[in-house]
Parts: sequence; C-alpha cells; structure tokens
Amino acid sequence: MRYPAAETAEKHQRILTEAARLFREQGFDGVSVGQIMQATGLTHGPFYNHFASKQALMAASTLHGSEHSRAALDAATASPEAMRQYVRDYASAAHRDAPGNGCLLAALAGDARKQPAVRPAFTFHLTSILAKLTTHFPWQKKRKPRQEAIVMLSAMVGAVALARAVDDAALSDEILAAVSTKFAPMAPPTTAPPA
Repeated sequence: MRYPAAETAEKHQRILTEAARLFREQGFDGVSVGQIMQATGLTHGPFYNHFASKQALMAASTLHGSEHSRAALDAATASPEAMRQYVRDYASAAHRDAPGNGCLLAALAGDARKQPAVRPAFTFHLTSILAKLTTHFPWQKKRKPRQEAIVMLSAMVGAVALARAVDDAALSDEILAAVSTKFAPMAPPTTAPPA
C-alpha cells in the first residue's frame, strides 16, 4: 500500500526526531531500531522504506539534531546578551537533566568517535557551531576568536558531560556554574543602580 507523499514525509520526520532524542538519551548502541519505531508509534517493518540501515539513521538523525541546534544558536545571535544567555542556558541544570532535548555534542561525543557513519555529520555540526560562535560571540579579545570559540565550546560540552557523569549534585552544579560564569558573566548594568 502506497501512502501519500506528505504522510510519508511526516513519518520520516517523526523517525528522525525520535531517533535524535533517543540517541542523545541512550547513545547509539543503547537504542534499537525497534525502540525508535515504537517511540514514533510505527511498526518496525516500514523502517527500511525510510533508511537503508541503523547507521544511515544515526547519520541522518545527527544532521536533523544539528539543524535544530543551529537554529537555536541563530536565534541567539541577535545580541551579545542573547549569546551570553545561550551559554548560561547551555551550562545549566535544565540542559544537564534533559539530554534527549539537549546538545548532541555533549550527549554523543564519546559515541560518535566509535561510529564512522556518524562522524561526517558530527564534524559538520561541530564546525557549523564553531563558525557561528566565532562570528557572533561578543569576544573581548578580537585577536583569535576561532581559538576562543574552540576553547569555550569545549568547556561548555565538557561541563555538561561531566555534570551528567558525577553522582555529587553539588559538584555537578559547581561545574556548570564555573563554565557559565567564565564564558557568560552577567553584563554590567547600563545605568547606575538605584540608590
């Protein structure tokens, strides 16, 4: 039975969205095609009408997640304060506690290195994010913005990964706060505070 093109496209997007979420939550090896299809409300059978293999889905879902992350970063480029807020939101307890809805870099960096099919999509995402941070972040030193972007992004991703890994809530919060304070300090007030 043939489905209308719009319905097929909607199912394809559902599969990508659920796969991206589940992979960020459980890792590439931690979730099966059957679990992904169940999460979409579809049976396992039609999977191969959409993707040639789980590896193809992993790569496509990485690009899908990248698209959403890049859109969120684009929205944050409106102002220097919006960029600082982006960093504060990234290095937050809310992000730490919701890997399925968070950054694929922090969730999947360790897994991506073991998945050759995913590495090109992961690399594309990383270079895209670095380019946006290099161009739009309000760097105090303009000499080496790309180098500073690499350092900042590495600290942000590492902070979230470490904050998720420890079993000490206070330490987890401390890690996030240190990175947020370092890279997105509160902007000084533009007017004198009331007396």
